[in-house]
Amino acid sequence: MLAADTKAAGAFLVAASSPEASVSWKQIVQAVEPFLRAVSLRLAEQVDEFEPEVATYARYALTNQGKQLRPALVALSAEATGGVNDDLVTVAAIIEMVHLATLVHDDVMDEARVRRRRPTLAVRCGNTTSVLVGDCLFAHALRLAAGFPTTDVCRAVASATKTVCSGEILQSAHEHQLGTSREQYFRVLQMKTAELFALSCELGAGLSGATTVERTALREYGTSLGIAYQVYDDCVDLFGSEVKVGKSLGTDLIGGKITLPVIVALERAGARDRRALEELLRGWEPQRLPQLRELLQAHGALGEAGDVIQYLCRSARATLSALPPNEGRQNLARATEFIAQQTEALGTAV
Repeated sequence: MLAADTKAAGAFLVAASSPEASVSWKQIVQAVEPFLRAVSLRLAEQVDEFEPEVATYARYALTNQGKQLRPALVALSAEATGGVNDDLVTVAAIIEMVHLATLVHDDVMDEARVRRRRPTLAVRCGNTTSVLVGDCLFAHALRLAAGFPTTDVCRAVASATKTVCSGEILQSAHEHQLGTSREQYFRVLQMKTAELFALSCELGAGLSGATTVERTALREYGTSLGIAYQVYDDCVDLFGSEVKVGKSLGTDLIGGKITLPVIVALERAGARDRRALEELLRGWEPQRLPQLRELLQAHGALGEAGDVIQYLCRSARATLSALPPNEGRQNLARATEFIAQQTEALGTAV
């Protein structure tokens, strides 16, 4: 359904500090900055519970948080429906730990060498250690979730973690398949990325006293926002600047991931350009990125991907009508506007 509707219709974090942005990420999260600091402290405390030798690796992974997007969504959702509390600090730390575990594994699978302007854990410590550190982070997150007085949080976190890992498996199953459809692409994004966005919003609302209607609305908001964010991140991987983004570009294609701009170009290309695209993709090397960009631009791939992102951001904003009018709801709306404007800025830069 999503693919049909939109067909008609880490760079994120760097862009967050852009002086040209009419909506800045700093402004959006300003009211919840104390909460985000508390989450960082809670994460740091968790490192001490690892074996000393393992703690060094875990600390390296946990200090690569960026702007704590998912914890921010926990806090903003709570502010929109009730208010933050200490349980939500722990929930946000749990979700961030799961997210960082997926990044550690992603960097191994993508053979990425840089993330947020420093060597990945895989480069620093090797693939075997990185995989095991990711596993430890997953396990520790679930252990924390099991500490809540009811099983609801643990069940939700475990279910979301399973969904995220299942999305990774499906993505791997579609690697190097140039016939990947939009439906397949969006299904993976909903599972792999949007699930943790949805969980952040749902638990943020649920543990602040939200009604069932509000929780459902915020879960839908998180899903749409998460897919929009991942489509944007996929575009950055092809059209961004490695210096500005602070991570390796073209890593999706190293791993054989076929993202929306490539799908669009393959759909639109004539026989000659399709052969050229297939040749580039099947023998992919990062130095071929300028040639690929030229072909993608020739077929309006970034423009259509941008339309998809704008559609998803509008869909996310529409769900907020179920919430009471307050600053939290306003900041959730601003988050969608921020992603939309950074997408426009990416197109202008290209």
